Formats: sequence, structure tokens, C-alpha cells
Amino acid sequence: MEKEIHLLQFITINSMEKVNFRTHILSEHLQNHRHATTATISASPCFSYVPPEVSERPFSFDVTSMRKLMDGHNFGDRDWLFNLMVQSELFNPRLRGGKIFVMPDYNHSMQQQRKITMKRIEYLLDHGVFKGWLTGKGPESEMKKFALLEVIEIFDYALAVNIGVHFLTWGGAIQFFGTKRHHDKWLSATENYLINGCFAMTELGHGSNVRGIETTATYEANTGEFVINTPCESAQKYWIGGAANHATHAVVFSQLNIDGKNQGIHAFIAQIRDENGNICPNIRIADCGHKIGLNGVDNGRIWFDNLRIPRENLLNSVADVSPDGKYLSAINDPDQRFAAFMATLASGRVTVTVSAVYSAKVSLAIAIRYALTRRAFSITANGPELLLLDYPSHQRRLLPLLAKTYAMSFAGNYLKLLYIKRSAQLIKTIHVVSSAFKATLTWHNLRILQECREACGGQGMKTENRIGQLKGEYDVQSTFEGDNNVLMQQVSKALLAEYMAAKKRNKPFKELGLEHMNKSCPVIPTQLISSTLRSTQFQNDIFCLRERDLLNRFAAEVSQYQAQGESKESAFVLSYQVAEDLGKAFSDRAILQCAIEAENNVTAASLKSILGLLRSMYVLVIIEEDSAFLRYGYLSTDNAAAVRKEVVKLCGEIRPQALALVSSFGIPDAFLSPIAFDWVAANSWSTIEN
Repeated sequence: MEKEIHLLQFITINSMEKVNFRTHILSEHLQNHRHATTATISASPCFSYVPPEVSERPFSFDVTSMRKLMDGHNFGDRDWLFNLMVQSELFNPRLRGGKIFVMPDYNHSMQQQRKITMKRIEYLLDHGVFKGWLTGKGPESEMKKFALLEVIEIFDYALAVNIGVHFLTWGGAIQFFGTKRHHDKWLSATENYLINGCFAMTELGHGSNVRGIETTATYEANTGEFVINTPCESAQKYWIGGAANHATHAVVFSQLNIDGKNQGIHAFIAQIRDENGNICPNIRIADCGHKIGLNGVDNGRIWFDNLRIPRENLLNSVADVSPDGKYLSAINDPDQRFAAFMATLASGRVTVTVSAVYSAKVSLAIAIRYALTRRAFSITANGPELLLLDYPSHQRRLLPLLAKTYAMSFAGNYLKLLYIKRSAQLIKTIHVVSSAFKATLTWHNLRILQECREACGGQGMKTENRIGQLKGEYDVQSTFEGDNNVLMQQVSKALLAEYMAAKKRNKPFKELGLEHMNKSCPVIPTQLISSTLRSTQFQNDIFCLRERDLLNRFAAEVSQYQAQGESKESAFVLSYQVAEDLGKAFSDRAILQCAIEAENNVTAASLKSILGLLRSMYVLVIIEEDSAFLRYGYLSTDNAAAVRKEVVKLCGEIRPQALALVSSFGIPDAFLSPIAFDWVAANSWSTIEN
């Protein structure tokens, strides 16, 4: 027993000695490792952030003048609202890298996002932002409204959508579909948020095909009331912004039935909640649920169960119903009547179009500023790492998109002015141009968001750097206010109708910018050199050549299908490929004309010079990317190769102006993101919140 005790003591002492020995070795190892690390760091100094303004100045043109050309109007009002938002804690100001940034906090739950959105609306209302949005008169009032809404979109698209639903769709429906009795009762109350409106058009079973909606409104002469019903599940109103939580009233689009006869789509005012927020009798409302973006918008679903509303709640500017049940309208043709209803909805497409441009500006400003300070790899032994934007491949990714955004910004300004000047004679033009621009510009924005996200690498994934989050917020635009593909088909149909009418009358083209069809067909030089590729004449010629040829092809293909026994509508459907090409050709040519006009309106040589480079880049990139130019023989393969080489040259020439060009967007630093500035300081240990 004693021997066993001695053996146990020996083992314990020996084990302790081994532990002490190992502890000593580990301690020495760690000390030596720390010394080695210190020596390595001192030999390779850390990256030092240098603001791009240090290396990229002086600018070759006046940024303020360019900003005024880009924004087009209401610069002081825009800056006032930017400052108003920065001053309030409601807009979530955060200190990052020595700068204040404002942006929505997407860590909040869906319900929290909705609540803070309404608080922000209340703040803006209290500070007079919405004054005159519905009761103001004249173009100045409308342009101011557009400008302020564009600023709000830069901060948070969900906030802008909520405001847009209330003012532009609900309020706009009252303005344009209603008459004096509706204006007197609803417009001022809407402007002051005494009521909260929503726009109940889309249904579970019908979106773009508005004519097919199934909600019914039946007139009862003995009571003087309309009875609104949801006859089946597919007729439930769906995606109705504001309906889930906050809206008190809705404009309800329904099939009007009088004495068993369907008079087509009409709009009615229905109260859906009382003053305490309780859902009204004969109405059921459900939430649409969590979305991939825009969770600050309370999209809801609505069912109507024999909801009775007074006859006066029919919005009657296009058609009315007398007390005894007679249907009254100055427009006898049902198709024209439906077109009159739809024409007044263009404001939604206008605002969506322009908001896409400003989203593109935000993401490009962030990605290009980051590319002017972030370095990666060196191309010489022991040489410095290169700025991302000094790589030709990185220039090729971002600078053509920058040039396109300039052209599309001018197109957005043109569309706003066209809408402001609206008249019965311009209804068709506004519909076609707004449809084409809405599709083109929103597709462009989605492409930019993806490219800029990738161009910022891992930093593009961080919500605080905005670009990744904007992808989810703006993705809806491709189907919002009309599916883009459907809109482009409508553009092609309108062009074909104008073509057929001109041929039938044997008179010149006068509508939709097709006047170039009256001239002889443009001839493209057999060999394209740099000066030709950059000339306005060539650029206009090749875009017009593409449009006129595709319009001729579309007309011929539709006629061929009809000759084979297909109906006109079926022939349209079967000719969709040429129709898509034609819609794009119309939009690209119209945007080019907007860019040329903007360029012609400036006198400063420095502005003209850079705008010329951007215009050329816009045109040549479209030629390079659209296979129609080769498919239909507008360019030879050699000339297509010349176009590609010229794009690379233009990238090199635009590169020195990149910072000045994104600075001209006029977006305050607080509305960009940390990686657009000192991203090293923004990610330092001292910024971590305990």
C-alpha cells in the first residue's frame, strides 16, 4: 500500500513538471510570435484612405451647372427637403467614419417599418412638405411635387410608395376621374391626411389586364346605391398599398352593372375603415405578408360583401349614372371610354420611371466613389496596388452604365414635361412614351443595382451600403404600374396602328416621333471610323434605321399571320419577338433625342464636350449589346468590332471625369453610404457598438 502511494506521488509530481514545462514553451512561443508580427507590420504599412477629391480634381466642367441640367427643376426645394430629413432622428441618422448617414433601419420588423413610415409621413406633413400637392394649381405646383417626391425616393422607396399611393393614385383618381363634388369633399382632406387613401385596382386574378377584373358594382335605382361585391376569390383586391393597416378609403375599380348590362370598368369611392381604424362592415381585409422589399408599405387584400355606397361615390368625369339608373357618357365607344380611364393613370408610370433614374444615380455614385479609393493587386513587382477604376475591365462595367443614366435622366425630365402639358391630343403620346420609358429605365436600374453590388465586392452585401438592399426595394418596378414586357408590347401595337393609319391615308407620319419615316432611308457607311461613330448624324441615322426597318417587319409579319387566318390579336401574340425589338428601338431612339436636346441647350464648351462623350457611349453600348444590329444587317461584323473598340476608348476618356459626373447627381453625402467615403474609418474597431 505504501509503495503504491509513493508511485502515485511520483506520477503527480512528474505530471506537474510536464505541465509547467509546456506552459513555459507556450509562453515563449507566443512572445516570439508577437515580436515577429510586429516586425512584419512595420515593414508593410497599412492602407491609408485618400479621398477621391484629392486625386481627381480639378474638375473639367462646372458640377453645379451639370446638376441643374440633370435635375431640371426645383433645386432649392430639393435641398430644403434633404436638409429637413437629415435634421430628424426619425430618419435614422448614424455616425460612420466621421460622417452622418441617413437610411431606413431594415433590422426592424415589418410592422415596425410600417409604423416608422407613418411617423415620417406625419413629420413631413407637419413641416409643410405636401402643401399644394393636390390643391395647388399650374405646372409649377406639379413640378415641385415631382421634385420633392424624388428626394423622398432617394431616402426610402417604401416611404415614397406610401406617399405616392395616397397622393398620386388615390388623390390622382379623385382629381382626374372625379368632378367638383368629389374635389370639394376629398382633395383638401387627402392633402392634410385627414383621410388615408388607397387604390384598389389590381386583383388576385388580374393585374395588367385591367379589363378582366371581376369585382362588380351593381346599381339599385330604388335605393340610389351601388352594391360592390367580390364574387369569387380571384376577384379579391390584391397588393393594395396602404390597405393592410392604414387606409381609410379606397378607389375601387369594378365592372359596372345596370339592369343586367355590363358597362365596363368604372371607379368608385368606398370607405374601408372608420375614424378609429376599425374595418367597416361588409369589408374583409388581410395582409399580403412579408415581401422581398418595400416592407414599409402595408400591402393588403380586400373583399367586398354587398358593400353599399351612395350614387355620388361614382367618380363621374368619364361616365355617370342618373338617379333612375340611366347610364350617361359623352364617349359612346366602350374602347375609347376605357382608354380615357387608363390615360389618367400615367402619373404612376412617370414617377416610377424617374425614381428608377435616381436609384441608379445613388448606386452609381456609391460604386464609383468606392472604385476611386479601393485598391487591388499591383501590375509591377513591388508596385502599388491599382485603384479599381483604373482597371479597364472595371471601367467597362460602370462607365457605360453611367453614360446611359445621363441619357435616361434627360429622358425622365422630358417625360415629366410631357405629362405636365397633357391634353386630349397628347393622351396617346403620353401613354406610349411613358410605357416605353418606364420599361427601359426600370430594367436599366435593376441591371445597375446588380452590377454595382458586384463591383463593390463583399461591401456591396452590407445593408448599410445601400446597393444590395435597393435591389430588393426596386425589383418590383419591373411589374409595378404595368408589367414591362406588356408595356413594350403596347408600345409596338401603338406604333403599328400609327403606321397602318398613315399608309391607309397615304399621308406623312405626324405622331410618336415617327416623322423620320417620311424621309429617305438612312444609309450607313460601309466603314465606320471613330469620328463617324461619335457623330450625332450617324447615331441618329442608325437608330432611325433600326426603328423603321423593325416597324416595317412587324407590319409585314402581322399581315402575314392574318393572311393565314389568324385574328389581329393572335397575329400580335405570334409576332412578339419583332414587337419586343421594335419597342426597344422606339425607346432608345426617343431617349437619344432627349440627350441630344439637352446637349444642344448648353452653351459652355466644357459641358458640351463631356455630354458628347456620354451620348456617344450611350449609343455605341446599345449598338454593341443589341443583337438586332447584326441580326437584321444594320452593321457588318467589321463595323460591330469597330463599335466595340470605340467603347473601350470612350471608357478611357470618361474615366478622368467619373468623380465629377457622379458629383453632378447632387445627392448629399448623407444619402449615399459609408463605402462612398472613408470606409476604413467606418469599419474601424472604434466604431463597433458594445
